[in-house]
Amino acid sequence: MADATTPFLVTGAGGGIGGVGRTVVELLRARDLPVRAMVHHDDARAVYLRELGAEVVAGDLARPSDVVRALDGCRRMLFCISVSPMYLEAAATVATVARELGGLEVLIDLSQMTVSQMTPFSVAESHQQRLHWLSEQVLNWSGLPVVHLRPTIFQDGPLFTTLVARSVAGRGVLPLPFGDGRTSPVAAADVARVAAGVLIDPAPHIGTVLELTGPRVEDMNGVAEEYSRALGRRVRYLDVAPDEWADTVLAHSGLSPFVQEHLTTMARLHRQGRYDRSTPTVEALTHRPAEPVEAFVADHADLFTG
Repeated sequence: MADATTPFLVTGAGGGIGGVGRTVVELLRARDLPVRAMVHHDDARAVYLRELGAEVVAGDLARPSDVVRALDGCRRMLFCISVSPMYLEAAATVATVARELGGLEVLIDLSQMTVSQMTPFSVAESHQQRLHWLSEQVLNWSGLPVVHLRPTIFQDGPLFTTLVARSVAGRGVLPLPFGDGRTSPVAAADVARVAAGVLIDPAPHIGTVLELTGPRVEDMNGVAEEYSRALGRRVRYLDVAPDEWADTVLAHSGLSPFVQEHLTTMARLHRQGRYDRSTPTVEALTHRPAEPVEAFVADHADLFTG
């Protein structure tokens, strides 16, 4: 079980990926466990983490000296980083530094479920998804005690929040290019609860892959019904042609071209049925059902009524 004196290292603690890293820090600190939170910038988010009682280290996961400074003295680590073209370099840097320092009891890698359907020859996925696949190989080859978490698409991600919020609020429309593809979005909070649990008691999970989804699989009409129930008004799904969606929505989103390519690919893979997956892992490991889309939307109703 957890050592009350040795800090847990949580990277990506400043946000990103639905705030999984930040939520893991909150969960560990709620149990009065020592946490070292690594952030990219020492800003207001770092101040919040310090207020929780976490030790904060600012640095770059692709810079070995920064990783040494963050990892030194830690035996359990969550490797969490936002969508980035530097993802593979960061993973390789973390692996080599962790091997050199030694003493790591577990390294939890926040990957993504698409990796489970990929091979060395896969070319249909996004650049980011390819980096996740390659990073998993590097971490496995490292010989470190690794646990891979593979969540499906996040309820908290832009596809279900910022990219549709205005249309849901103004027109009661959920416009996405998913066709009749089925999906089971997972809440970042559920992923964080699984990650925190594995950090606290890693032994049963070393060397495993944990695939995480929401509680049910449904097409986008079903997802729109969940928005309707949460908001108390009708929301309908509008299937948008992928090229039109990319030109009229993504191109004006303010997101980087790298992130846009990733989201475009996720939409295309949804349309192809690649996200039609469901696992009971969240409930099995946390003893609490995974949060449905309806609960997430209800908790963030202001976003969709603004």
